Amino acid sequence: MYKIIETHCHLDYLKDKPLEEILKEASDNGIQKIMTIAVEPDNFDAVFKLANTYEQIFCSQGIHPHDAKLCTDDALFIIKERQSHPKVLAVGEIGLDYHYDNSPREKQQEVFKDQLEIAIETNKPVVIHSRDADEDMITILNEYAPQMKRKGVIHSFTAGEELARRALELGFYLGFNGIITFKKAENVRDIVRLCPLERILLETDAPFLTPIPHRGKENAPKNIPFILEKIAEIKEVEPRLIEETCYQNSIDAFGF
Repeated sequence: MYKIIETHCHLDYLKDKPLEEILKEASDNGIQKIMTIAVEPDNFDAVFKLANTYEQIFCSQGIHPHDAKLCTDDALFIIKERQSHPKVLAVGEIGLDYHYDNSPREKQQEVFKDQLEIAIETNKPVVIHSRDADEDMITILNEYAPQMKRKGVIHSFTAGEELARRALELGFYLGFNGIITFKKAENVRDIVRLCPLERILLETDAPFLTPIPHRGKENAPKNIPFILEKIAEIKEVEPRLIEETCYQNSIDAFGF
């Protein structure tokens, strides 16, 4: 059995099974620690409560670009204040998403920068979402990353090679999930090949992006071994090397 840290999921969104069963199945598959991710002010408390209830669960606090329009001064205050809590490991999920434009792009950029400033002030890493926004993401990271003692991850990486290379140069990790098992995701597998093993993090983004062979079902942390083994296949190395390296990467990135 593997020894794995799940660096990105949304436990409060999982509906198919009771949480206790989800956690047991994760443990039975070697997942020792889990970070559940905040995305908007309405779920700050839900993920914070989970982290404070279960020893193996940790969380982030942050506003997703989809929900940038919901950002308030009070929300930013909570994000900043909770970074001092030992079970809160990061500012996130933050970033830019120009695919859906659920919030105006200008607002996304403003809220992203506000949260990067919180990460700088609190010396915490970030969990970044970036979709169809490579140029602006590179510009903003070039401005803020040099001020960040701890960087973090661009999770669920599906962006282009230029952003991948620049993020790695700036000290970020790249997070990979079930997308790498999809038939039409050769572009993402190319980024896996490009990315040094020492900068890869394992995640599911559950309940989304269920890996093959379980596509069509709700995703869950128990499925990380499929991602680990696919990375080993892509990298042409033994799965145990992925296991050991990514476990340490998770600790180095977030301080589990």
